Amino acid sequence: MTHSPSGPTAHPQSFGSATKGGLLFLGVVLIASLGGFALFDGDDYGIYSLLPTTVVLGMAILTRRTIESLLAGALVGLLMVDPTSVVSQGSDILLGVLGNDTVTWIILVCGLFGSLIALLVKTGGVLTFGDAVTKHIHSRRQSLLATWLLGLVIFVDDYLNALAISASMKKITDRFNISREKLAYVVDSTAAPICILVPFSTWAVFFAGLLEENDIAGNGMNLYIEAIPFMFYAWVAAALVPLVALGWIPNLGPMKAAEARAAAGQPIPTGVDDSALEAADDGRKRPHLLNFLLPIVTLIFFTWYYDIDILRGVIVALAVTLVLIASQRLLSFHDTFDTALDGFKAMIMPLGTLVAGFSLKEVNDALGLTDYVISTVQPLMTPGMLPAVVFVTMAFLAFATASFWGLFAVAMPIVLPLAASLDAHMPLVVGALISASAFGSHACFYGDSTVLSAQGAGCTPMAHALTQLPYVLIAAAIAAAIFLVAGHL
Repeated sequence: MTHSPSGPTAHPQSFGSATKGGLLFLGVVLIASLGGFALFDGDDYGIYSLLPTTVVLGMAILTRRTIESLLAGALVGLLMVDPTSVVSQGSDILLGVLGNDTVTWIILVCGLFGSLIALLVKTGGVLTFGDAVTKHIHSRRQSLLATWLLGLVIFVDDYLNALAISASMKKITDRFNISREKLAYVVDSTAAPICILVPFSTWAVFFAGLLEENDIAGNGMNLYIEAIPFMFYAWVAAALVPLVALGWIPNLGPMKAAEARAAAGQPIPTGVDDSALEAADDGRKRPHLLNFLLPIVTLIFFTWYYDIDILRGVIVALAVTLVLIASQRLLSFHDTFDTALDGFKAMIMPLGTLVAGFSLKEVNDALGLTDYVISTVQPLMTPGMLPAVVFVTMAFLAFATASFWGLFAVAMPIVLPLAASLDAHMPLVVGALISASAFGSHACFYGDSTVLSAQGAGCTPMAHALTQLPYVLIAAAIAAAIFLVAGHL
């Protein structure tokens, strides 16, 4: 978890940025309050629907505070809707978000995952795995490539990638003075981008169901599989990772500073307290490697066995871990459950970010952000331009709203009939839609994959998002160009 400085004497620059962020917020709140009374025409907010997202991005970049920025954006949106009922609107949204089945599922998955990782760390299983892998890894390049290859293998679910791989590999990458931000980038790049390329991942099951519901081309899974070769963003994003790992693509922007810090002997960023999920080497005899591998294999197998349900998978994996601990007396009864609770609590900060992100999505929906953006770009949707326009537009919306599944339930009934009426190549258009979803998950600094990759690797979501941003934008630009060319072929 992260702990920011408490006063200006600790980090004057951070304090100055926070002050700028506060002034930005106060100014926009005033405009939104006045606008809620006078500027907006009924329920048609038009271009003003972009204002809350703009506030979030501006404050986050200035203050490096994620949850506060999200809540500020949500507040601005509520003021725009009705300045006289902000408290009642806000409480209704929070109750609705926390009562949402998806949010409850995410809280349980992330919390139990934190407990599982904490137990594997406490019993020494992570260190045993690190020792076994290190025998075959002799350079920083090899450690990064090994992380990438693990991401290709563990493709069932992006949460599984984000948390399990980062927790397994960070002690190994630390030995080669690789920054936690670079580890988070590698892990995040093999989360959603890889999951969408596999037809039996959680993403494939969800999007195939959406395609089926929209009754575009018969069997939804068949259309999904036909679209996989056209999911250009995922292919490019995954292919960039080994180029970065090998140094063929250099450290860019904030990643250069993070790697310089790590090269000086500090892989973990300043201000990050990751003790609950960190493996401390106290010199004791390592437990058998089976104590690490069996829970992880159990997790993967039962996630698949229960129709790609990672919640059930992690529950079974926890049960197996507890049996291993009890049978070998690795921890006392009290230590076992105190450790599990500490691991759950370590996920509170990322879960808070996700809840705030869901709240912002509800506010954006009330402002009609998605409908406004789609209607604005609809005149550009010619048969040749359609794939590129769909990718760019939906990628922006996914990034702005942190909605990588729900958003597309709204967009598909609009985009797919339009594609059919234009006689566009349907698998190409579907590939553009799902690529946009993967981009949003990969790039959005308050999205679940970004937050969990950062938490698992041991850095802040903002540090992770900003350091990987140049590589994400390179992949997006290449993908957009390919969609543009493919649409005209």
